[in-house]
Amino acid sequence: MVSQKVVIKNPTGLHLRPAGILCKEAMQFKSLITFTFRDSTANAKSVLSVLGACVKSGDEIELICEGEDEGEALKTLVAAVESGLGE
Repeated sequence: MVSQKVVIKNPTGLHLRPAGILCKEAMQFKSLITFTFRDSTANAKSVLSVLGACVKSGDEIELICEGEDEGEALKTLVAAVESGLGE
C-alpha cells in the first residue's frame, strides 16, 4: 500500500468534470484506489463516491493505492490532481 497527500488545485473542487477525469485515470489501474477526506473514504473509481466526498478547492485529500500497480497508479493520480484535472 502506498499513499500521498495532495491539495485540490482546480478552482471549483471535485465537481462532475474533474471527478470524471479522476475516475477515468483511476480505472486504468488494477489496484484498489481510494482517498480519504476529513473522516470519510471515497472510491476513486466511482464518480458518485468522489462527488459524495464534497471536496472543494484547497482541500487536502490522501490518495491510497493498494495492489500490483500501486506505485504507478499513485504517481499518475497525484500528477493529474496537481495539474488541475483538466481545468
